[in-house]
Amino acid sequence: MHPGQIEVSEITGYWTFLLSIDWKDPWLIALILIHVLTTSTALLTRNNTNFQVFLFLVLLSVVYFSESINAYAAQNWKTFSKQQYFDDNGLFISTVFSIPILLNCMLLIGTWLYNSTQMMATLKTAQLKERARRERANVNAATTTSCPGSEKSLKSD
Repeated sequence: MHPGQIEVSEITGYWTFLLSIDWKDPWLIALILIHVLTTSTALLTRNNTNFQVFLFLVLLSVVYFSESINAYAAQNWKTFSKQQYFDDNGLFISTVFSIPILLNCMLLIGTWLYNSTQMMATLKTAQLKERARRERANVNAATTTSCPGSEKSLKSD
């Protein structure tokens, strides 16, 4: 066991678990940067729905395969990590990998819901304007047809 490393049995709560992680491990820093980049991409592409759907599906696929990723990482942890984090229950991979990805998926869904409400408001405004324009056209048409003699009297003057 490495210095500073604790046994799984010593973890009494989630906070203790988070404190036991060596956050200065280069691959964890890279993973955090990937999460930040993913969040930035989700926010910057909020007007590009097709790309966001693709990103959403990729993120959900990665979460789906996180159990396989966890098993692979548990077998090969010495090649990229200072400590063996990858337990059979998947607590570590769920905490540092899946939860941030799922939060990004929730962000994407929230963006879609917001865009949908904005689009519905714009559509309703356009419908009301079109209805008002049609009513004005009907009123103007009714006014000119209800007074047929007024055109003749204007022409005789």
